[in-house]
Amino acid sequence: MADFTHIRIDRHEQGIAAVVVARADIGNASSPEMLGEIRDAFAALSGERDVRAIIFAAEGKHFSVGADFAFLQRLKGMSASEIKDTVYANFQGAARAIYRCPKPTLALVQGAAVTVGCELALACDFRVAAETAMFQESWIKLGIMPPLGGTFLLPRIVGLGRAMEMCLRGKQVRADEALAMGLVSEVVARDDLEARGMALARELAASAPLGYATVKQSIQRALESSMEAEWQANLPNQALLLGSQDHREGLAAATEKRAPQFRGE
Repeated sequence: MADFTHIRIDRHEQGIAAVVVARADIGNASSPEMLGEIRDAFAALSGERDVRAIIFAAEGKHFSVGADFAFLQRLKGMSASEIKDTVYANFQGAARAIYRCPKPTLALVQGAAVTVGCELALACDFRVAAETAMFQESWIKLGIMPPLGGTFLLPRIVGLGRAMEMCLRGKQVRADEALAMGLVSEVVARDDLEARGMALARELAASAPLGYATVKQSIQRALESSMEAEWQANLPNQALLLGSQDHREGLAAATEKRAPQFRGE
């Protein structure tokens, strides 16, 4: 895997990998270079058979304070086509790599998760927040829109009304409110965030890889689909899973009253 400047990849037992943004000195503000590294890291880890779950985290006080203002200044001199290439290749590329990752993904959020940081956290399967966490889609305050999936995902996660508050008013959502609206799965003390994240990652890593990926892809497809289309798509998918070694192992483990040992086969 390529060397990174803005992030690092930590490897843990039980097939858990962590993509950690390492620019605490600037509040983990997002730049095209950083987002390109996040994209490449998730793409590479998605293809590693031994990786069973991926944590997405950041060093320091904040998850991400938003876009790097030095980059925003650079945007002034870019053409529309250059801006489009930057957004699609790096910013949207990172969101796409996280969202489409077939493995379990878990964002651990502390401090501010603003604009880009909020959108990348939304792209993960689960979000655990520290008590200090704050989510904000404040793009509208700069006269622009959430371009990385927030306008699609937020109404489906928190409901239309709350999504309108976040996207059209730039409302800040603190940890307790985020939990109440379903934006995050859990809220824990800041000092407990990493340990709780690892515990949940271990639970997710024990899932049947083929089954997890298939269910995840089915849920994502269903967000853009119809019930009839899902019934049609789920028939062949379920048939493949019923014939898998993981399914046989799951049945055996249930019969023998033991934890299953899934292999992704």
